[in-house]
Amino acid sequence: MISTRFFPLLSLLFTAAIFGFFYAWVCSTMWGLDAADPAVAIQAMQAMNASVRNAVFFPAFFLTPVVLALTSGLLFRAHQRGAAACFGLAAGVYLVGGFGMTVLFNVPMNQALAAVVVPQATDTVHDIWQDYSGNWQFWNQIRTVASGLAVLLAGAGLLRLR
Repeated sequence: MISTRFFPLLSLLFTAAIFGFFYAWVCSTMWGLDAADPAVAIQAMQAMNASVRNAVFFPAFFLTPVVLALTSGLLFRAHQRGAAACFGLAAGVYLVGGFGMTVLFNVPMNQALAAVVVPQATDTVHDIWQDYSGNWQFWNQIRTVASGLAVLLAGAGLLRLR
């Protein structure tokens, strides 16, 4: 059956895509912004946050838990319960640790930063960036680890396919 081969691969692709998105922020983007002038970092982050809600980002961020859950359900119906459990667990881990952390923590911080008018005072702009960056990176690392775990679980589900 095509769905028991197609959907597990699609699940892995979507999960790996969102993991890669979060991971890139951990290992390069935020370090680069932290090394920049804080006023420039704030403006750059404001621009990136404004541009991220797009048709390319949408499937990986919003549809990953749907595809994982659908895969789990299809595999369960096909009596591949071990693989189904892996994909179902991946859906839960991403939904809570990736999607949930983003909605609860990163998005509100992004919205607050979007409202900031970059002040002229260097100390003030430095403090704004430091407060934002440290907290934002903490929650991003949580969602990166959760998404990475979801990729591993999807991979384990693929290995369990008969």
